[in-house]
Amino acid sequence: MTSLETDYLVIGAGAAGMAFTDELIANCDADVVMVDRRHRPGGHWNDAYPFVRLHQPASFYGVSSRQLGTDVIDTTGPNAGWYPRSSAGEICDYFGRVLDETLLPSGRVRFFGMCDYVAPKNGEHLFVSRLTGDETRVRVRRRVVDATYLETPIPSTHIPSFDIDPAARFIPVNDLVTMSDPADGYTVIGAGKTAMDACSWLLDNGVEPDAIRWIRPRDAWVLDRAHAQPLDLVTGLLEDVAAQLEAAAEAVGVDDLFARLEANGHLIRLDERVEPTMYRCATVSTSELEQLRSIEHVVRQGRVRAIGTDEIVLEDGTIPTDAAQVHVDCTAAGLRVSPGRPMFEGDRITLQQVRICQPTFNAALVGYIEASDRDDAERNRLCPPNPYPTAARDWIGGTLISMSAQAAWNSDVDMLTWLSGTRLNAVSAMNDHLGEPEMQSALGRYANNLEAGLANLEKLAATP
Repeated sequence: MTSLETDYLVIGAGAAGMAFTDELIANCDADVVMVDRRHRPGGHWNDAYPFVRLHQPASFYGVSSRQLGTDVIDTTGPNAGWYPRSSAGEICDYFGRVLDETLLPSGRVRFFGMCDYVAPKNGEHLFVSRLTGDETRVRVRRRVVDATYLETPIPSTHIPSFDIDPAARFIPVNDLVTMSDPADGYTVIGAGKTAMDACSWLLDNGVEPDAIRWIRPRDAWVLDRAHAQPLDLVTGLLEDVAAQLEAAAEAVGVDDLFARLEANGHLIRLDERVEPTMYRCATVSTSELEQLRSIEHVVRQGRVRAIGTDEIVLEDGTIPTDAAQVHVDCTAAGLRVSPGRPMFEGDRITLQQVRICQPTFNAALVGYIEASDRDDAERNRLCPPNPYPTAARDWIGGTLISMSAQAAWNSDVDMLTWLSGTRLNAVSAMNDHLGEPEMQSALGRYANNLEAGLANLEKLAATP
C-alpha cells in the first residue's frame, strides 16, 4: 500500500472540483491531491451526449485562471447575437488543458484518475485503482473536499425507472447520433433540458415536427438566454436582476409573483396554455423556443410506466406505439436535488450551490473563501447552501438565498475585489458600463427594491 500526505484531498475532478482547486492554489500555498474515477478531468462532460452545449455563455464557465472559448459574440447560427456556448468536446479538452498546463505544473497538485475514493476508516482516507486494485492511504492535514455531493445524473449511465420490452426500439439520447436505420417517428421521453435538446437536434437534422411525439409529464419555466449575457452585454443581465427584485417586492402572492416574472420576460413557458410546475434553470433562446413550440404532439398523461412494442403505459393512460418508432430516453435528472448542508464542517468541505445554477462560480467562490483568513462561521455565512430547484416554487427559495448571499458579499471589501476580478462572475464587467444610462437605471431599481424584495421572498417562501 502506498501512502501520501496532502493539505486537501479533493474527491472528484469534474467542473466543481477543478474550479475549487484552481482558485484554492491561486490564493494560498496548499498542496492538493485530486482523485477521480474517470481517466481525465471534466466529470459528466466526458459522458455527455455529443450535441450538448452549455445552457449559458462559456465566458463565465470553467476555472478562474483560464478563458473558455473566445468571448467573441456569435454572428451566425441559432446563437447569433450572444456569447458562444461551448460543446462537450470543447469543455473536456479545456479541463484537460487546465490540469496539464496549470494545475500539475504548479507542483502543488497531484491527479489520480481511474481511482475510487473509499470512505475513511479509523481516520484514514483511501483510494483504490480501478485498474490494478492497488490501495493508496492518504493523510490529510487540513480538509477533504467532496466535489461529488451534487454529481450530475447523466443519460448515458442512467437506468430508466420504467419497464422496457427488449423488442422495442429504445435508446438513450446519446445514441441518436449513431442511428443508421430511419424511424417512422420519434418519441422523446422527458420534460427537462435534455429532452429540449433532443427535440431541437432532431428538428435541426431534418425531422419534421409531426414526426416527433414528446412525452412531457410536466411543463417547466425556462429562462431567456438573452438575459444571461456577460461582458459587453452585461447591462441586460443587470436589468433582468432588477426586474426580478421589482417583481418580488411588489408581488401580493405566489401566483402574482410568477405572473410578474413572466410579464417582465424573466420566466418563459413552453406552452402558453399550460401552467408550468417545474423549474430547473433550463435556458433557451427565443429561436429555440419557437422551434420547440412547433412540436404539437405533446403527451401529458403522467410519467412512463412501461414501453412495449405496441403501446406505452403511462400513469394516466396508454398511447399506441410500434416497432418502427424510436423511443428516446431523456429522463435522467440532470441536476441532483440533495439537502443543503454546511459547506465548511471541521475537516470537510462539501461543494454546493450558492448563486443558483452557476456551479463553477460557486466552487471557485468556496475555494477563495477557504483560502481566506476567516473562521468557519464566517465562511458558512458567506456560502449558504442553495439546493438545486425542481418545482416551480423552488425559484423563490433559490433566488432568496442567491440574492441574500450577494447582499452579504456587497458589504465585504475583499469579496467585492474578488468578484470584480474573476471571469466566473457573470456580472464582473459591470463596472465597465457604469456610465450607461441603462446600467444606472438597473442599479437604481436593484437598490430600491432589494430590501423589500428579499423580505417578500422570505414571506412567499414560507407560504403553504
